[in-house]
Amino acid sequence: MHRRLHGRGALFDMDPAGLAPRLVGLRPHQHRTHPYEHERELPLVVFTGSRGLGKSAVLRELRDAYKGHTPVALIDCEDGEFTAPPAQRPAEAWSPVAQALLVIAEQLAEPVTGAGRLQFPRLVPGLVAVAAGGWEHADSDRIRREVERILLLNEGGLRLAGFAARWAGRVVAKVTAEASDTGPLLAAAIEATLDSVTDSVVLRRHQRAATWYRDYPNAGGHARRGLILLSGHFRAGGTSRQHAERYLVRALLADLTEAYAGVLPRMRRLGRPLVLLDNTHAPPGPGLVDAVLRDRADGVTDQVAFIGTLRGTGTTGLRNAVRRDLAEVARRSDWTPDPAAPSSRALLVSLPPLGPDDTLNIVGGACSELPVPPQLPHAAHRLTGGNPLGIALLARAAAQHLPEVGSLNRLLTAELRPAADQEGMAAYRELLARLVPADRLQELTVLAAAHDHDSACALAEALLPDDFGPADVRALQARLAREGLPTAPGQFVGDPFIRTLLLLRLHHLDADHERWRVAHETLITHYAPPDDADGDDGSPGAGEPVSRTRYRLHHELALGAPDTAVAHLRDTFLTMDTRAWLRTLCFVASAPYFHAHDAEGNDFAGHADRRASVALGRTDAEHPVPDGVDAPLHLRVRRLLHGVWLLTDPLALPDPKVCDRLRFELEQLSNLRPAGNALLWRASREWPEAALAGRPPAVPDDDDSQDGEA
Repeated sequence: MHRRLHGRGALFDMDPAGLAPRLVGLRPHQHRTHPYEHERELPLVVFTGSRGLGKSAVLRELRDAYKGHTPVALIDCEDGEFTAPPAQRPAEAWSPVAQALLVIAEQLAEPVTGAGRLQFPRLVPGLVAVAAGGWEHADSDRIRREVERILLLNEGGLRLAGFAARWAGRVVAKVTAEASDTGPLLAAAIEATLDSVTDSVVLRRHQRAATWYRDYPNAGGHARRGLILLSGHFRAGGTSRQHAERYLVRALLADLTEAYAGVLPRMRRLGRPLVLLDNTHAPPGPGLVDAVLRDRADGVTDQVAFIGTLRGTGTTGLRNAVRRDLAEVARRSDWTPDPAAPSSRALLVSLPPLGPDDTLNIVGGACSELPVPPQLPHAAHRLTGGNPLGIALLARAAAQHLPEVGSLNRLLTAELRPAADQEGMAAYRELLARLVPADRLQELTVLAAAHDHDSACALAEALLPDDFGPADVRALQARLAREGLPTAPGQFVGDPFIRTLLLLRLHHLDADHERWRVAHETLITHYAPPDDADGDDGSPGAGEPVSRTRYRLHHELALGAPDTAVAHLRDTFLTMDTRAWLRTLCFVASAPYFHAHDAEGNDFAGHADRRASVALGRTDAEHPVPDGVDAPLHLRVRRLLHGVWLLTDPLALPDPKVCDRLRFELEQLSNLRPAGNALLWRASREWPEAALAGRPPAVPDDDDSQDGEA
C-alpha cells in the first residue's frame, strides 16, 4: 500500500493490482509475489507531464516500496554527477551513460531479503576499459580509486571481502609497469581486470562472463581485443561512443538476466530488478532509454523493470511510443509493441492532476489540529489546478501561518520555512523555483501578462533587455510547450497556476509596483482602438475587434480602473450576443488583483478588499452615475463586475454573501434581456455554485439554453 502519495492508486494498489506490482511481480512493501502482466516482454514505462505533477515523488515512492525486497536503483538524470566528468578525468574517458551505469549497478548490488548480492562480471571489464582510456597521464592514486570503485561491483560478501582492494592494487601495478603510450597501458588494464574476474572461482558464471566481449564486433573471438575496441569506440565519441555505450548497457542487462536464471525455483530471485530513471529528457536518460529499446526490438530480451519520468509529453526519440493516461493502466496496460518501431516498446503514461478530495486530505493532514477556513481547500485546488507540488507547499504554508493568515494571497507571500528554526522564502518564490525554467524566470515574469506573440513582443520591448527579441519570444513559447505546459487561447502562459505565480512575482518586483504598472500600461496602449473604431463618446465602436476591447479592459481593471469596463458592459448588454457578453465579463473580470485599491484605483498596502463592498451594493450611494445612462443598469453591472472579479480571483476565498448577490444580479439581468434569458438564468445558478466549490465559472453552452442566439 502506498503511504504518502495521493491520487496515485493506479500505480500501487493491490486489490485489484496496480501497474507497479504487475510489472515488478512483487507486492509493494512486501516480499510476496504477484503475477506478471507482461511475462515475456515488458514495456519501458515513462511517466510524463509538466513540472510539479509528482513524477519524481512517484519514483521515490517506488524505490521505498521495493527497496530491500528486490534490487532497486534510482538516479536523477539532472543530477550534477552526470553533467561533467570528475576532476582529472578526461572527457574522452567519461560519459553520462557510463557514469549512470556505474551508479545504477552500485545500487542494484545492495543486499535484499532472501537473495545474495548481485555481481556484474560483464559490466566491470567494460567500465574499466572505458576508464583506462583516460589513464595515460594519471597518477596511481587516481587509477586505484577508479578501479576499486568499479571492482566493488563484484565484491561478493565475506568470502570475497577485500577483493576489490587487492585487485585494484594489481591493476595499478600492472598499468604503471607498462609504457606510457595508450596501447600497452590499456591492454595491461584490461588483462588485469579480466584476470580479476576469472580469478573468482567461487562462481563459474564469472568465468563465462569473462569471455562475453569475444562477441564484440570485429573482436575475432578475443575478449581482450573486444574490450580494446570498445574503449577506442568510446574515446572516438559521436556514434562510435553510442555504439560502445549500447554494448555496456547490454552488459548490465546480461548480468542481471543471469542473476535471475536459477535452475531450481527455490534458487530464483523473486520479482524483477527495478531501475528508476528520473528526468530522462536529460543525459544520460536518452542514451539509456534508446539502448534498452533498441536491444529489445532486436530480440535481446531482458527482465528488468525500467520506469522513468519525462518532462513534457514526449520526445522525437519516443514518437512511436504507446500512450496511456494513468487511469487507463490502473487494471491493464493493453500494451503491444510494433515490431517495426523500437520506440513502441516504451509506454508513456501521463500523470493527471489531483482531485478536490485529494487537496482536502492534504491540507487537512498538514494542518492537523489547526482551524482551517472551510473554503481554503477548495480555493487551493482551484488555484493549483490539482498540481501536487502546489497543493503540498500551500498546505505547508497554511500549517505554518494559520490562523493568523487565511487568504491564499498572503499565504503565497508569507515566508515558507523548511523547518521552524530555519529561514525560508516567500512560498510563491519557492514554487516558481521548482515549476518554471530558472534561466527564463525573469522573461516569463514579464511575458505572463501577455496574450499572444505580438503583445509579448510589446512587453519585451518595454521591459526586457534589447537582446531579447521576437525570435526569443517564439523560442520561449516553444520551450513551454516542450515542457508540457498547456496552451490557452488569449494567454501567453497557458497554465493558470503558473501564470498567477508569475504575475504575483511581477507585482512584487518593485516596492512601488512600477514594472507592474508599466506592463499593464504597455498592453493598454498595445490594444488601444484605432482612431476610426471609437464612437463619439470614446466607447469601443463596431470597427474594433471584440478581443482587443476585452484585453484592454482586462488590463485597465488590473490597474484598479473599472469605469471603462463597467461602461462597455452596460452599453453592450442589450446589443451584444448574450454568450459573448458573458465571456467578455468573465475575461475582463479575470484581471489579477494583488493589492487593495482605493476609490481612485490606486494601490495601497493594506489587506482590505473593496470588491466585496462594491459587489454587495454598499458603495452605490457614493458612486456617481454618469449622466444620460440607465442608473439601475449601470449600478447592477458595476456590482456584477466586482462580484465576478472577486469570486473568480484564484487567490481569494469565495464569499457566500457575494455568491448570493451574484445570483440575484444575474437573475435580474435575465429579466431585462428576454433573448438571453435562459443563458443568464443558468449562469445565475451555476456560477455561485462553482465559486463555492472552487471551480471557475463556465459560460453555459447551447444545450437547453433555447435563447435563440448563435
